[in-house]
Amino acid sequence: MTTKPIHIIGGGMAGTEAAWQAANMGVPVILHEMRPHTKTPAHQTEGLGELVCSNSFRSDDKEYNAVGLLHEEMRMLNSLMMQTAAKHAVPAGGALAVDRDAYSDSITKTMGDHPLITIERGEISGLPPEDWDSVIIATGPLTSPALSTAIKEITDEDSLAFFDAIAPIVYKDSINMDVAWYQSRYDKEGPAGTGKDYINCGMNKEQYLAFFEALTSAETTEFKDWEKDTPYFEGCMPIEVMASRGIDTLRYGPMKPVGLTNQHDMSRPYAVVQLRQDNALGSLYNIVGFQTKMKYGEQTEVFKMIPGLENAEFARLGGIHRNTFINSPRVLNNRLQLKNMPRLRFAGQITGCEGYVESAAVGLIAGRLAASERLGKDMTMPPATTALGAIIAHITGGADEKTFQPMNVNFGLFPEIDAPKKIKGRDRKKLFSDRALVDIADWIKTLS
Repeated sequence: MTTKPIHIIGGGMAGTEAAWQAANMGVPVILHEMRPHTKTPAHQTEGLGELVCSNSFRSDDKEYNAVGLLHEEMRMLNSLMMQTAAKHAVPAGGALAVDRDAYSDSITKTMGDHPLITIERGEISGLPPEDWDSVIIATGPLTSPALSTAIKEITDEDSLAFFDAIAPIVYKDSINMDVAWYQSRYDKEGPAGTGKDYINCGMNKEQYLAFFEALTSAETTEFKDWEKDTPYFEGCMPIEVMASRGIDTLRYGPMKPVGLTNQHDMSRPYAVVQLRQDNALGSLYNIVGFQTKMKYGEQTEVFKMIPGLENAEFARLGGIHRNTFINSPRVLNNRLQLKNMPRLRFAGQITGCEGYVESAAVGLIAGRLAASERLGKDMTMPPATTALGAIIAHITGGADEKTFQPMNVNFGLFPEIDAPKKIKGRDRKKLFSDRALVDIADWIKTLS
């Protein structure tokens, strides 16, 4: 190595993307991953880029959806996540979803095969050594207690925290297809789909009310004393917590029946539970939006009340784990560096962005920033009018540090567009996307 390496701590979405970007710019990287020596409450394997919750990267619509736009911007920047997802996509309507095992296996192999990436297994149990003059901390929401403590000490901040719940996975051959049916909402096709990508389990009003009653009265896991005041992230709310907000909350959320018709009798269901393919073989399906903290015995009893799942066999039951993130608007500068220790840069969910794609996106920028510094180049930040720029701007100062909470990319983070106020809804989103794609293309030209 003629160039001093960048050290990246964490082999998840942000860490692997950062390593890929930096190495492809010609800068050596040492990627540190604590698994399998130190395990987490949520990971099941030692693979890099493991998907611990959903297998979906959400909407792939680059014209009308902010995360779909982010997909496209990342593709334009040779994103490892986007390349790998394309190879291992499974049907998911208008969403981009992957075979989780094949995806992780591919990421792990890519990292191991790259001549400028060295993988070191073992926990970084405190502040990185002082001679590591360029470090990206991408340890995600499950940062080890030792490193979390070190981060708290140098930031003089208490880490914020929230709970992230995991949805259960069902064996497809245990689903009763005499009751359930295949259909995407509004028959929409996606990047790997046909318009019949979800398995749908419909309910009439009586079935829904009985399910609601069982769900809201089920026994849930107990929190430790130090966890009890930790808030949930609104975008990953446990199904039973969501239900407790009102009897129709689920019917306007994950169980909304719009765009779906029971293919057995052509009736309009009162509520619908959707399952999405979770692996390339099509043998596993996850229950969309059904993250839960119910106890295992309660889960099987309650979820088997869903029509079509009365004989369901579960490959994985739902669970819950505690996530941590720093108050980025307060402690990071606009280049993702710790203000009082610039050799440390942060990326991924620990910065307070939310979602697989957003995590990788912040990793992408962090990797390029660190590599540019090594090469003596002055990299400008992506414009705030782009999806990449909007999420970076939000976590590094756009958000209110007093009320900072995890955030997915959305058009509300973008600067207002110069267009007549009468242009609203989808048409306005399209204008945001059109502007972003022009601006990201112009910005990419400055990188060469």
